[in-house]
Amino acid sequence: MDSPKTIDELMVRAESMSGRSIGEIAQLMQIEVPASLTRKKGWQGQMIEKFLGADSGNLSQPDFSLLDIELKTLPIDYNGKVLESTYVCVLNLYNNLDDETFGCWQLSAVYRKLQHVLWVPVARTAGQSVTEFRVATPFLWRPSEAEMHLLKMDWENAIELVSLGKIDQLNARDGEVLQVRPKAANSKVLTRTTNRQGQLIETLPRGFYLRPQFTQQILAQNLKLS
Repeated sequence: MDSPKTIDELMVRAESMSGRSIGEIAQLMQIEVPASLTRKKGWQGQMIEKFLGADSGNLSQPDFSLLDIELKTLPIDYNGKVLESTYVCVLNLYNNLDDETFGCWQLSAVYRKLQHVLWVPVARTAGQSVTEFRVATPFLWRPSEAEMHLLKMDWENAIELVSLGKIDQLNARDGEVLQVRPKAANSKVLTRTTNRQGQLIETLPRGFYLRPQFTQQILAQNLKLS
């Protein structure tokens, strides 16, 4: 599907998914639904991207480049509880270390992607087939000044550790709303970074993730959940 040219056009498409099952949407697109998402974790998001006309692929810019809007699917249960953290983008551990923009919040992928987000909540329950997952009400979100401050603080703390070669101190427990976690298909996938002595080493790739508690607040605020 062509990329939407206006926010109204995007929201018409998004709202047309509301209440539909993943199976129904896949049928409209003539796409086969996998039996499980265990080994195809990105399938659901990719299908929704295609349905809505996202055009950025794996680039660091927002999914809808003409609108500067990022798309994020949000797994929830049927009571509206967020089930897992939300991947934002990769944490570049090596290529940007000599870049003068490295450490600049306003130029970061996290900042660009979270400026304006279209959230698509998808409800599911344990043991339910992927075809029965159901899209709840999509909504647009812009972080408040307070939310943006929290995101910036967590991002800066992570970037500082990388810049100092303290990759070993990056911990998923750190970060109030934004955490850093390994991002790789398996333990054999490695990327380069530098240690405290400035030596090149190999380590697991990392990614930025929004904590479930944070996305739960966003969901509650926008869908008026109790």
